[in-house]
Amino acid sequence: MTIQGHKASKYLKWDLDPSLLIPTVHLQKVTSSSLLYQSPPQLVNDLIDMVTFNPRTSASGHWRDEEDEEEVVIGWQEKLFSQFEVDLYQNETACQTPLDHQYHQEILNLEASGGRKNRRIFTYTDSDRYTNLEEHSQKMTTSDSEVPSFLVERMANVRRRLQDRRGLSTSREGSIVKSRIITWEPSEEFIRSNHVINTPLQTMYIMADLGPNRKLGQSNYEQVLCTLKVDSNGVITVKPDFTDNKGPYRIVMEGEKQEVWKYTISNVSSPAQREEEEREQRVFKDLYGRHKEYLSSLVGSDFEMAIPGSLRLFVNGEVVSAQGYEYDSLYVHFFVELPDNWSSPPFQQLSGVTQTCVTKSVGMDEVAYFSYPFTFEASLFHENEFLADLPQWPVLYLEVISLDFWQRYRVEGYGSTVLPLAPGSHTVTVSTWRPVELGTLAELRRFFIGGSLELEDLSYVRIPGNFKGKRLSRFGFRTETTGSVTFRFHCIQQSKAFLEPGFGWKKMQSVLGGFYKQDSVTNVLEAFQRARRRMQEARENLPQDLVSSSTL
Repeated sequence: MTIQGHKASKYLKWDLDPSLLIPTVHLQKVTSSSLLYQSPPQLVNDLIDMVTFNPRTSASGHWRDEEDEEEVVIGWQEKLFSQFEVDLYQNETACQTPLDHQYHQEILNLEASGGRKNRRIFTYTDSDRYTNLEEHSQKMTTSDSEVPSFLVERMANVRRRLQDRRGLSTSREGSIVKSRIITWEPSEEFIRSNHVINTPLQTMYIMADLGPNRKLGQSNYEQVLCTLKVDSNGVITVKPDFTDNKGPYRIVMEGEKQEVWKYTISNVSSPAQREEEEREQRVFKDLYGRHKEYLSSLVGSDFEMAIPGSLRLFVNGEVVSAQGYEYDSLYVHFFVELPDNWSSPPFQQLSGVTQTCVTKSVGMDEVAYFSYPFTFEASLFHENEFLADLPQWPVLYLEVISLDFWQRYRVEGYGSTVLPLAPGSHTVTVSTWRPVELGTLAELRRFFIGGSLELEDLSYVRIPGNFKGKRLSRFGFRTETTGSVTFRFHCIQQSKAFLEPGFGWKKMQSVLGGFYKQDSVTNVLEAFQRARRRMQEARENLPQDLVSSSTL
């Protein structure tokens, strides 16, 4: 079935007593049998027989069945039984809980007093075991092609009710045997009826049975007309909203007939008194004042400023993913090295280890998604104007390790990167390498028993901290290029020097010229490697006779 024009609205009440909310629901069928045109009465001797005038025929000549139109005034948490519930609770053997026996007695009283007044419109109160799955099937993202995950599908079956809930009750499939404590093969209906989250929320559903006139009481024809919710904060949610001067809501049924129903929802509650409105405004004013004081207490009375001659660096980072490695089940060990004149708070942790992550195929690559967040703070202190002679910038070192089923560890790669110099958001991909040994024996050892050459000092990836010479030689040190790790950094910088009139980012770049030159050299080398790989790929795609002739 298709429902058109449903939007929720929220109302605030200074008092949590929602008994003042009295909606009126008017339901009417607008197609199918209600639009069957009746032939005009036949003239006999220029006279019309009076019995041909049917009081259920409208002025337009359309047939109007009294069973296809209904209007009901409903109070808050007022129970109106459906035909299904009447048939169910008439049988006392189907009653298992005190609430079921109460409904049984109420239905007997209704039958004794002439039957229920409503026909198609009924209600589910907060005490009933009912869940509207459509209201919980909400999108988690803004994508039009979103596919619900396993968690979203399971959470859609969760019902939210008050904290004082009852035990097991009768499901629609029949009564539950008291001696059967464990249901080994629960049905979907059983899971929806018994999966409950305790939250301070009262809910009421106004329903309609849109089945054929002589086949009322079938659950597949039940339709939610309106949902009323009241939480502990005094927020009343009405979905869909009251129609008021707007047009009616429409429900298009599925099937060959494509029956269309329309209904309106009106609030006939008595308007609030002037004293109540003034009291409500005072409560809101006091609430907003307390919330403002709470926010002020979180921020503090004074904004914390950096001391003169210092630079504070705040980094919120994330280890996004790793790809291109030989083995599966990867994790990343990383730490931040602070150069001279840099310091961090005593409680600050400058290292971390991600969780072990299994790779998945993305195109031609095997990618492990970590999404591991980390954060740290560091400060640069200098007695003079630190911008005139800025020392080195913090460096992040990383080590990628694999762990297989037999608890065998293998170093998959080492890498490093200088933290972004400019504030803002940055995505950095760090290429890694690992040391290798010549010969087949080392590779066999790595494959069968794990283990490989490891660096005793990870700072050897760049320039070791204990190196004091002018030239660092790595001659004879054999390495192999492996994969890459992607980081995401969100950097914030704070310094009083930024407030100086003559400060500018060009001056900052000139001071940090050494870092920019180093980065430019690194970029040139990486571009050379990429060009070399493209040339090799193009050479492999050429015909062999052309390659052999060019080599001669």
